[in-house]
Amino acid sequence: MARPYIPSLDLIEPAARGEIWAVARLISRAEAGQPEVREAIGEIYKRAGAAHVIGITGVPGSGKSTLVSKLVRKLLDAGERVAVVAIDPSSPYSGGSILGDRIRMSDLVLDPNVFIRSMATRGAVGGMAHAALDVVDILDLAGFDKIIIETVGVGQDEVEIAKSSHTTVVVSAPGLGDEIQAIKAGILEIADLHVVSKCDRSDANRTLTDLKMMLKDGLGGALTRGWVPPVIGTSSYDDEGFDELVDGFARHLAHLEGPAGQARREQISVFRLKKAAEALMLEMLRSDPSFEPEGKRVAARQTDPYTAASGIVKHFSTEKTHV
Repeated sequence: MARPYIPSLDLIEPAARGEIWAVARLISRAEAGQPEVREAIGEIYKRAGAAHVIGITGVPGSGKSTLVSKLVRKLLDAGERVAVVAIDPSSPYSGGSILGDRIRMSDLVLDPNVFIRSMATRGAVGGMAHAALDVVDILDLAGFDKIIIETVGVGQDEVEIAKSSHTTVVVSAPGLGDEIQAIKAGILEIADLHVVSKCDRSDANRTLTDLKMMLKDGLGGALTRGWVPPVIGTSSYDDEGFDELVDGFARHLAHLEGPAGQARREQISVFRLKKAAEALMLEMLRSDPSFEPEGKRVAARQTDPYTAASGIVKHFSTEKTHV
């Protein structure tokens, strides 16, 4: 028998009490982009803001998922309630995700103080799923102290996570050439904390030294924000470095209690506002009837894509202004 539909607004209070069924339903609706959930998300946003949001990124092979699993266990031992939003690449055909991060963290899912949600990117660039920050607010409302966003890890366009989290962690690993990749991608500049994973390997010291030298040479953007990003070596195999990493979170959170924190919150708000506007504009544009006839004109070489698109946007803006 199908479960009765509960309006999203009616899910807010049970979600605030930490009832996982309500949290899961709100997340599913936010991820699906259902218009009905937007009013509820607006109410949730007003009540959220207590959680520490930590973004973790790095190129594939750097050991992000294993590190997150060990980190969650360390935070649990410290008495924290922890949620993980693990963003996985999505299929270009079905839009679905293989949910690999949830599989790798299967030993944590039965803990009542842990919530793990895998999300597909569904074509979103920048390593973030479209609804990721709505999901963060829902988890914040549900009383989780630390919310970890683990990005896809595509390397070149991961910088959006710095506009979405209070603390950004960039994970590197020995032997992957991550230090050069970081400079190319601008990832070095977004890190509040650098982590070199797999430090049980013999070549880890070189990566640690290289990153410290780059920061000393002024290549780290966080230096301009009055914060010196620490470089922390960890080993999931030996369980080393995680106490230092958790301490790094606490020190960065304390740093954000000053003017830097206000600037960071404003940056996140501007980013989120732009994303919300983009989503609404795209939703309305996709339903615009002008694309079919203009597409035929473009195909017949009677006009070009930019001219046709400019006309659609101008007509669209004029129509919406007079509504």
